[in-house]
Amino acid sequence: MKEYFGCDAHKHYSLFVSVNEVGQRGKFVRVEHDRNTLRAFLSKLPPKSPIAIESVGNWYWIIDEMEKAGHIPSLVHAAKAKLMMGQINKTDKIDTEGLAILQRNGTLPSVWIPPGEIRDQRELLRMRMALVHVRTMLKNRIHATLAKYAIQITEVSDIFGVRGRELIQKQSNELPLQTRACVETQLKILDQIEEQIKLCEEKIETLIEKTPVMKILMSLPGVGPILGTVIALEIGDINRFPDASHLASYAGTVPRVHSSGGKTFYGRTRSDVNQYLKWAFIEAANVIVLNQNQWVNRHVVQLYKRIKTRKGHGKAVVALARHLAEASYWVIKKNEAYREPKVNRPVLSIQK
Repeated sequence: MKEYFGCDAHKHYSLFVSVNEVGQRGKFVRVEHDRNTLRAFLSKLPPKSPIAIESVGNWYWIIDEMEKAGHIPSLVHAAKAKLMMGQINKTDKIDTEGLAILQRNGTLPSVWIPPGEIRDQRELLRMRMALVHVRTMLKNRIHATLAKYAIQITEVSDIFGVRGRELIQKQSNELPLQTRACVETQLKILDQIEEQIKLCEEKIETLIEKTPVMKILMSLPGVGPILGTVIALEIGDINRFPDASHLASYAGTVPRVHSSGGKTFYGRTRSDVNQYLKWAFIEAANVIVLNQNQWVNRHVVQLYKRIKTRKGHGKAVVALARHLAEASYWVIKKNEAYREPKVNRPVLSIQK
């Protein structure tokens, strides 16, 4: 009789239980998070056992071990599974048995498991994102420190360039002793971060082969080699999305909707999305905003200006990100480069 397994994974251990075809539950088994211990347990399960595991932070190695043992793991959307279980209380045993029951019933809300090679390549890009975040944080701290002491450097657009650094050095004498030392330390760390970002980008260029999908994505406005690679690896198999709207939702570019009694309200975007993909589309949208004067006749610029006038810059950027997410679906699905939408409105010149 076929058995279906649920696995409630934690930091130091996982709890397993089986449910067979007629709904009979087996014994709960706690397995410590040691590779040899987990391998020994998995070797005792029936061949090709279906195992449902929640998408916790340390699922990579657990999934790898399950696949190596010849089993069929399913990665579960934890929030959706909780709703479908319909349980008021929450315990490890309730969650584990609930996963097994959902799998037995064929209603398990599973998510895509990227192949090991893609998971490995993603780490390079995600590390670069983290480094860029640290770089931005340091720059903001330095800007804030200078502003506290009314130091304004208006001669250059980028105070962290060669000329900008010279001006910071020249005016840093106006800062208190310890504050000046903090700025100097942060500038040194900023240089180190810049070097690491450069090395990371060189690795990405060398180790990750530009696939046809990545090249097609680079035809989108605002998407260059780095963002094209991020989007391609985070999307993975485009066929797992039934349509463009589902991809846009997965990327976190669709607002929450509450509709009742004929009234519809749109809220903030959701947090339980692919944050890396969301970052990539928002970055591409910001590139469009920066180049709006050069791309004045493009649909994306007109879209941005139209929504900005009514709802402000922030919502306009998210709308751009959604357009890019949906466009990504279609360019990959059709294997065609991005084309300007036919609804593109012509820009009327003002006669002097």
